[in-house]
Amino acid sequence: MKRMLLGASRAVAATVLMAGLATADQANSEAPAVLALGKPAPLADTRMKNVDGKELSIAQARGAKGTLVVFTCNHCPWAKAWHSRIVTLGNASLKRGIGVIAINANDPAAYGEDAYPAMQSNAKKSKMAFPYVVDATSDVARAFGASRTPEAFLFDREGQLAYHGAIDDNAQQPDQVKVRYLEDAVNALVDGKAVALQETKALGCSIKFRSPKT
Repeated sequence: MKRMLLGASRAVAATVLMAGLATADQANSEAPAVLALGKPAPLADTRMKNVDGKELSIAQARGAKGTLVVFTCNHCPWAKAWHSRIVTLGNASLKRGIGVIAINANDPAAYGEDAYPAMQSNAKKSKMAFPYVVDATSDVARAFGASRTPEAFLFDREGQLAYHGAIDDNAQQPDQVKVRYLEDAVNALVDGKAVALQETKALGCSIKFRSPKT
C-alpha cells in the first residue's frame, strides 16, 4: 500500500512539474524576442508624450551619428543607481551627434513614482537635455523586446542596432566601474568605428508593462 501511495505521489508530482514546465515554455515562447543586432528601431514613428508636453517619436530624436534609446523609469533602484551616468552620457552624446531618447514604459498604477508628473520632476532636477517620454501602451518596449530598467539600445548612423544591454559593469559603485559598455559604444560610433562589444546582459528591475488593450 505504501509503495502504491508513493508511486502515485511521484506521478502527481511529475505531472505538476511537467505542467509547470509547459506553462513556462509557453510564456517564454509568447514573450517578444529582443531586437537583434543590425535591425532598425521598431515603431520608430510612434509619437510619445515628452516631459515638456509635446509628442515626438524615436525617428524624430535620431542623430546624425546614431541614436540612443534607453528604457528606464523613476522607481527602480537599478535605474536610480545608473541615472546620473545615463544623464551625463546622454547630454554629452547629444553634443557629439548622437540622438538620445529615454522611454518610460512602466504602468504608474504599479508604481506611482513612475507617473508623468514624477517624470517631469526627475527630468528637471537631473537636467536632462534629451527627451524623456511615456510609452503609454508599453507597445514600444514590447516591440524592442525590452524587459529591464534600465536597458540601452544604441543605433548607428544607418539606423541599425549596434549595441544592446547594460550601461556599465557596476551599477552600485560608480568609482569602481571597469568597463563602460555604453560609453565605449557611443565613442566608437562617433569615431566612425565598429562597436567592439555589441551586447551585454541588461540588469535591472523588470518593466511593469501596461495591460494590452482588447
